[in-house]
Amino acid sequence: MAERSTAAVDVAETSGDKPLTAEADQATADGVAQNRKRGTDNDDEQGSGGSRAAGRKTTPPELHSGHKLARRYRLEECVTRLEGFSSWRAVDEKLRRAVGVHVLPADHARARSVLAAARSSALLGDPRFVQVLDAVEENDLVYVVHEWLPDATELTTLLSAGPLEPYDAYQMVSQVAAAMAAAHREGLAHLRLNPNAVLRTSTGQWRIRGLAVNAALRGISSDTPQRTDTEAIGALLYAALTQRWPYETDAYGLSGLPKDVGLLPPDQVRAGVHRGLSELAMRALANDGATASRHESPCTTPEELVKAIGEMPRIRPPEPAFTAPPEYQSTSHQQGTYGGPTARPGVAAPVPAPPPPLQSRTGKALKWAVSALLIAALGLGSWQLAEALMDHGGRPDKDNQSQTQDGGDKKNDQHKQVPLAIQGAQEFVAKGEAQHPGDVGKTYDGNSSTYWKTNTFIDGPTLAPYKPGVGIVYDLGSAKNVDAATIGLRYNGDHTTVELYSADSLTPPSLEAMQKIGSVTTNGKSASIQVTKPVKTRYVLVWLTAVPYSGEDPSAYSDAGYKQAITEVTFTN
Repeated sequence: MAERSTAAVDVAETSGDKPLTAEADQATADGVAQNRKRGTDNDDEQGSGGSRAAGRKTTPPELHSGHKLARRYRLEECVTRLEGFSSWRAVDEKLRRAVGVHVLPADHARARSVLAAARSSALLGDPRFVQVLDAVEENDLVYVVHEWLPDATELTTLLSAGPLEPYDAYQMVSQVAAAMAAAHREGLAHLRLNPNAVLRTSTGQWRIRGLAVNAALRGISSDTPQRTDTEAIGALLYAALTQRWPYETDAYGLSGLPKDVGLLPPDQVRAGVHRGLSELAMRALANDGATASRHESPCTTPEELVKAIGEMPRIRPPEPAFTAPPEYQSTSHQQGTYGGPTARPGVAAPVPAPPPPLQSRTGKALKWAVSALLIAALGLGSWQLAEALMDHGGRPDKDNQSQTQDGGDKKNDQHKQVPLAIQGAQEFVAKGEAQHPGDVGKTYDGNSSTYWKTNTFIDGPTLAPYKPGVGIVYDLGSAKNVDAATIGLRYNGDHTTVELYSADSLTPPSLEAMQKIGSVTTNGKSASIQVTKPVKTRYVLVWLTAVPYSGEDPSAYSDAGYKQAITEVTFTN
């Protein structure tokens, strides 16, 4: 059993035990920095080892959705706001494509190093890395533009469903190690290589984002950059095999290892782990030469790791599973063969002789008796039918019809609900920033394909304590009785909690100033809320306090995370 490395990803150089990011702020996708106590960061805020350069506090630029850089890059959604810089999903209006943008003030202590790192990364031009498209200093701002891959999925998201198959884990470590070896040959290091920085595209290729830039943004450096990146690759492989983070701290949605037990090999953490990959992970997670195998030397550079992978027996992809077709069953039916002997091939089956007719005196009498019974039965039935028709024709049935119709109408009226027209709406912000206030009208436009979306959050499903909730206040035009509400949702999963509040105005002062009138929790794409007691109000707040985890949504330019969107809202009385 190996000892835990002090040069590990997310491990401080001072103690060897405390994660470097334990004292860092957590950045939520809505731009509110919080103390890191749950989960991980949104855009790889967790460190990758080494030392953090000291920098002075700089006020981040005042940017907002819709702001344009260089009259070309329109900012859409803030995905990270941390340590004086912010990261955005944006649109390149010139080329009509989504891009990512890092922005920080030009007088920021790390602005020069960020520009240098971005330009060096752009010169590498290796397609295995997410490419830097632009690095500019303009109008007291420094911004770095990079590719945005809507068809790619973070390793963090993949591991949330379980460990990778051996072939997928082999492909991941092979491609990542080879890419980092090429980068180090050009003098470039990553230093923040973690599950958020590794992406798998729809074609199965693995790509790395943030080469040199992510570390420069946070002022991270290392005296042994090759060792740091190699051990980070080992941590990625360990997580891919076990769905556990190979350190005592929980990170990236993964549970850490038990305390005071050291670094257990992957095949001792989870049954069925590929033995060769398990040993490879331990060789990369080296600590002063200690590995899981006494016969193998540790890998301290990406080049050594690539060589070790090449010496392994190649892991082949699993064979595709084919469903065997059902056995052929003849649908033909030969009368008279059921339960009888099976004829041998080439031999005609004997035809059974028909039963002898009833030609005796007793047989003739039996036939006459049966005929008489049939005639009597037909006559009796005809007489009863005629009597019933005559009785029915002599009675007026208007009373019966009107009684049935009236009773049915009354029953339907008791359950019929009348929709209430929505005259206006406004987003209600109890804490932090608004979500997408310009889209609230899309929740009652009669088009279920349009929506108002929350920002993407790192932790969930419950939004507290970072936010008490997010929602919209609706104006019904005048005070009306509200019995129920139906809310259409864009994402399903575990779970969405929706609450209804009666408000006194379209802009209530606080959540405490409103009256809660109903709530529901759902895992589906709709929520139906029955008002707990009769209420007459003009303004109703639809309030989300928990949202499900959902993967990337390219059509909404949305990253994977905890989020929800409201498509249509209907109030009834």
